[in-house]
Amino acid sequence: MAQDSAEQAPPAAPARALLPTLVPALLVGMVASLILVGVSTAAEQLQDVLWQNLPDALGVGRYSVLWMFVMLFATGVAVGLVVWKVPGHAGPDPAGTGLDAPVLPPAVLPGLLLATALMLAGGPSLGPENPIIAVNVSLAVLVGTRAFPQAPERGWVALAEAGTISALFGTPVAAALIISEALAGERIKGQLWDSVFAPLAAGAAGALTTTLVSRPSFDLHLPPFGQPGWGDLLASVVVASVGAVLGMSVVYAFPFVHGAFGRLRHPMLMLPAGGLVLGALAALGGPLTLFKGLDQIAELARDPDGWSAGEFATMTVVKLAAMLVAASCGFRGGRIFPAVFVGTALGLCAHALVSGVQPAVGVSAGVLGVLLAITRQGWLSLFVAAVLVVSPGILALLCVASLPAWLLVTGRPFMRLRADGTAAR
Repeated sequence: MAQDSAEQAPPAAPARALLPTLVPALLVGMVASLILVGVSTAAEQLQDVLWQNLPDALGVGRYSVLWMFVMLFATGVAVGLVVWKVPGHAGPDPAGTGLDAPVLPPAVLPGLLLATALMLAGGPSLGPENPIIAVNVSLAVLVGTRAFPQAPERGWVALAEAGTISALFGTPVAAALIISEALAGERIKGQLWDSVFAPLAAGAAGALTTTLVSRPSFDLHLPPFGQPGWGDLLASVVVASVGAVLGMSVVYAFPFVHGAFGRLRHPMLMLPAGGLVLGALAALGGPLTLFKGLDQIAELARDPDGWSAGEFATMTVVKLAAMLVAASCGFRGGRIFPAVFVGTALGLCAHALVSGVQPAVGVSAGVLGVLLAITRQGWLSLFVAAVLVVSPGILALLCVASLPAWLLVTGRPFMRLRADGTAAR
């Protein structure tokens, strides 16, 4: 029987067919990482000027309510001007974009990069992933199809996506999991690893470049987590399910909030109005609810007992609302990193309510549930939840917790809109 199966299996692609893809894949991964690091570094420098140097020079509190209102409104105005006046209008409506980015005309890319950098520096609750993937995909297709006209466009798209996702997380594992999940619904000729060989090379190059240049780390260094017990299993299931329900509440609200901002019709109305709403939310939730959320979750994790359950709950709800508003009014950005903040705050809220819920269990389960609802990508959600807590024991808990959370979200919309304004499924 084993011999018959082996004889019927499709032959693997020969090495001579895979080797020529290696150098282009490595180059795409390196360039994708450098673009991500460049935009992120520029945004961080601008953030320091806007949120530290400028308020200090004016004698205004750095994160006072007044300054948060001023900065978020000004960010809305600045991004609105880019969307209105810069050629290409900073790309398509971000509410309809995801990790599988469209190929954009070259004239669109400078405005999209500028709008992304302004958003990252100004404080709205979105991450860089969607627009940076779109830029890298478009550049890879533009250059790749000219250098190698015989190579299919889809191959360059896969390389750029893998390189950028790996650069975002500092490891090619996330990209490999996402690509494998995407290929699961397709008929694959040959072995799976033949299909992911070049994207994995691009991902490795992207991850290594980011690691060498900026040394990212997702480990939150939460209190050590030992062998899981029955209480940990129950906590992970409950927190992941609550996270999934919270995430779905935003998903269902997305078309309505997006439609409300859309009725303003002009980016110079939509984005400044969104900035004012974000300012009000920041005043309610505090400065930790600003920005994409990665540095902020590290601050929360440094002192898991430093806030009350009510404060964690407020930050959870405010960050969810801020992500919803920022994604609805036209700011260019992705939803993964703010969703991670939401899950982290939710998990620490569970720990504050029930001391038996270990911070590592609560955080990883909360992130898992929220990401499943927002992205509907199981492997990505498991990966991000696990990488925040470096512990082998957490993987078994997350695999079990993902089951009821997945039942709550499967077959339902996720946080992305179709052209007609309805939620994608």
